[in-house]
Parts: sequence; C-alpha cells; structure tokens
Amino acid sequence: MAESEVDTPSTPIEYESKYFEYEGVRLPPFCRGKMDEIANFSLRSSDIWIVTYPKSGTSLLQEVVYLVSQGADPDEIGLMNIDEQLPVLEYPQPGLEIIQELTSPRLIKSHLPYRFLPTAMHNGEGKVIYMARNPKDLVVSYYQFHRSLRTMSYRGTFQEFCRRFMNDKLGYGSWFEHVQEFWEHRMDSNVLFLKYEDMYKDLGTLVEQLARFLGISCDKAQLESMVESCNQLIEQCCNSEALSICRGRVGLWKDIFTVSMNEKFDAVYRQKMAKSDLTFDFIL
Repeated sequence: MAESEVDTPSTPIEYESKYFEYEGVRLPPFCRGKMDEIANFSLRSSDIWIVTYPKSGTSLLQEVVYLVSQGADPDEIGLMNIDEQLPVLEYPQPGLEIIQELTSPRLIKSHLPYRFLPTAMHNGEGKVIYMARNPKDLVVSYYQFHRSLRTMSYRGTFQEFCRRFMNDKLGYGSWFEHVQEFWEHRMDSNVLFLKYEDMYKDLGTLVEQLARFLGISCDKAQLESMVESCNQLIEQCCNSEALSICRGRVGLWKDIFTVSMNEKFDAVYRQKMAKSDLTFDFIL
C-alpha cells in the first residue's frame, strides 16, 4: 500500500527534532521555555511591530517601515545592518530582556501567530504592521531558505517541502491559520494588514496607508518623495546578489510548480481558506 501524502517522510529524523510544539503549533526550538514571558512582555504606545509568517517579505517591509517612520535615506539604509535596528522578539539574540529595555520608539519584529504575541498587543497597545504574501511564492522562498541554512538540515525535494507546508508541518505552524487569524483582527485600531504583492502593484497606496497608520503627516510632494525612496529600496532588493534569482518577485512559483503540484496546492488552498474572504494576487 502506498504511503499517504501526510505520512510520507520528507526529511531526516534530525530535521523533525528542530521543532518545539506549543499548544499544537510547531515553533523553532529557541521558543522553548519563553512563551509565558513573551505573553507578558510589556508594550509601549510608541512601539512599532512588524509581524509576518516567515518569508513574507519581512526584510523588504522592515526597510520600508524604517524609511517611512525614521525619514531615512534609502542609500543610508542600504549601508546599515537594519536587522540590528529591528530585533526579533522570540530569537535568542539579543533576547527579551534587552529588547524590553530598548529606547523608544522601539521597532520589533516577530513571526509568531497572533495568539502567542504579547497580551498587551491584544489589548490595543503598540502599532502592529502585519504583512501577508501569496503562499505559492512564499513556499518557494521558504524552501530556498531552508536549503541555504546548514542548521536546518533540510535535504528533501521541493515537492516534499511543499507537502509539509500544505500539511502545516513547518516552523511557526500553519500559514493558513497565521494569515487568517491576523485578517480577523485587521479592523483593530492597532493593526495594519498589508499584502506583499501591493508593494509591486500599488506602492503609493501602501506607503500612504503606512504613513497614516504611523501618524506621520506629509503633503503630496513629501508622500511622492517617500514613495520614490521606497521604490528605490525595492529595486535595490531585487537587484542585490542575495536575491540573484529574484526571490522577491511576484509569480516566482510559476518557475517551480508542476501542473500536478499546482492542482494539489489549489485544492488545499480552497479547502483551508474556504471560510475567509482574504484573497491574494498570485501573478501581476
């Protein structure tokens, strides 16, 4: 009897041991022992949070947010290590204690599902920018990321990895639940829900939404200048050596997915997103 898609092993045993399961959600092992501390993490009204499922365009979004919120120059951003300016809440470094003591306004990132983020955030504290990306491009980028990291020990095929994604067997849990949970909170006063594809489709509107959400007043000329600077950041990102295959472009999945794989993915997508009115652009 052939193995089912759910039961088919796609990675070595050591790959499975990379995860820590918390309340039914697979999380990276460094989250172990700190989930209560994360839930009780104190927020400030001036905090700016960027939350994404991994490989949803986090790096590009953080540069755009930094530019808009700090009035930074795109060339200046290109020369700095912006990851140091925006630590990830759950990562081992720099750690929760150091992040807690950062001077205001703090810019903090996280990949955690909404339900595991600080309780104060659920109560309206801070400003939370969530970005979602179409899952086909995301899974391609996530696969390439896993393959590039020696620490992940992933040696399976893309087809196997995609099957894991569809079956919610990757770090940070189900993408489907992750995006839908935040989508349900998109009307919260402290949440701005953005889509990655809109950075390529309608950057002007996205930057305007971002500036308004962050309370940054600007006239038409200032907004146009901001949009042009953000566009420069996007071009720099797509032209960088790190993105030599342009992992950031919309429609990347069409180069990787087979017809059969696409049909299976579409079926799972329709099933898991059936109750949601959230939609995505898969090509532009």
